[in-house]
Amino acid sequence: MRRVVVTGVGLVTPLGVGVEACWAKLLAGGCGIRRVPQLEGLPAQIAAQVPRGSAPDEFDLERCSLARKGDEGSLSSFIHFALAAADEALTSSGWQPAGQAELQRAGVSLGSGIGSLVDIVDASTALSERGHRRISPHFIPKMLVNMAAGQVSIRTGFQGPMTAPSTACATGVHALYDALHVIQRGAADVMLAGGAEACIEPLAVAGFSRARALATGFNDEPQLASRPFDAARAGFVMGEGAGVLLLEEEGHARRRGARVLAELRAVGLSSDAHHITQPPADGDGALRAMRAALAEGGVGVEQLDYINAHATSTPAGDAAEAHAIDTLAADRPAGAPPLLVSSTKGATGHLLGAAGAVEAAFTVLALSRGTPPPTINLDQPDPDGLGFEHVRLGAPAGATARPLRAALSNSFGFGGVNGSALFVAPES
Repeated sequence: MRRVVVTGVGLVTPLGVGVEACWAKLLAGGCGIRRVPQLEGLPAQIAAQVPRGSAPDEFDLERCSLARKGDEGSLSSFIHFALAAADEALTSSGWQPAGQAELQRAGVSLGSGIGSLVDIVDASTALSERGHRRISPHFIPKMLVNMAAGQVSIRTGFQGPMTAPSTACATGVHALYDALHVIQRGAADVMLAGGAEACIEPLAVAGFSRARALATGFNDEPQLASRPFDAARAGFVMGEGAGVLLLEEEGHARRRGARVLAELRAVGLSSDAHHITQPPADGDGALRAMRAALAEGGVGVEQLDYINAHATSTPAGDAAEAHAIDTLAADRPAGAPPLLVSSTKGATGHLLGAAGAVEAAFTVLALSRGTPPPTINLDQPDPDGLGFEHVRLGAPAGATARPLRAALSNSFGFGGVNGSALFVAPES
């Protein structure tokens, strides 16, 4: 089986744009959740928006080398974010395809959970108020979920396999699954893989509010709203952004002297077959996905050091995942170091179709830099007393300082879809 490694990472998140800015703020306990004026009057009036502006850590499409003149109006925001994250991932990898043959061996797997809901709402309004001639010719290609992958392929010239999964909040991990297997079976040597989302729009917030999924009691304290695993959690906070990893066949990366950040060893998948929005209380589907990743990747649970949890800050979802991780940790031998767990959604909110990719990127950074990121707003863990250790902001120096060998990144979605990506530290 061909091995697959990560050599590049690109991030556009509510914490900022670019790996270094995002990572520094994440470790420092930063939070990208703010009150959003356009959501005034809705139950949830807060969201985690990507900061836009001219500062180095803010989003400016003109700084993206994959962007072209006119993209601001002809492409949707989720595609803008995907282009910027792909640009950083490719640049940071140091890989430059030498010619047509290499471009035909490079592909894209980049999905979105919703695509451009904003453009659908705007086009519907234009149709009803001004007639069909007011619909933009860019409308269809702006809103299609696969257009982030399509535009990244067009701009990079990658001519290999292209996929665009859309599996709700598990989209990013499914994109990694597709890319991993494309490289493993020899259909490509390089894949840009990830997810992008930009649907902070009143209709989406109203819909999630009606589903009782959002935190609605923190409109005056937005930075306290997303509380993964905390007893006071009351729903998730919508976010936006993109995360892209550049994956390579290991030999391809080694031959060119690339810096390997981590190995993507396996992705475990499962279905709850239970309920459209609620997981089973025991987290059985999540547990099976984690175990499948470890089994396929040949990593024993005693070798697992860290889990970047899906934990969105919903009462039922966090509890189910905590029980699943507790069950997994129970198989560790006595005397083993505690299994470290954190959710970065306290800082970023829930990026929906981009969440899995952004959190996979954070997991890669944790392995490559030796530091697991903290869960913020975790004052009172619930349930408490389980067999793993939360990584908390302000933990005593050295409490979580140890080499990280293997880590899982969990992503679960509506419909009962579960994915868990297994990364291992690169061999010296």
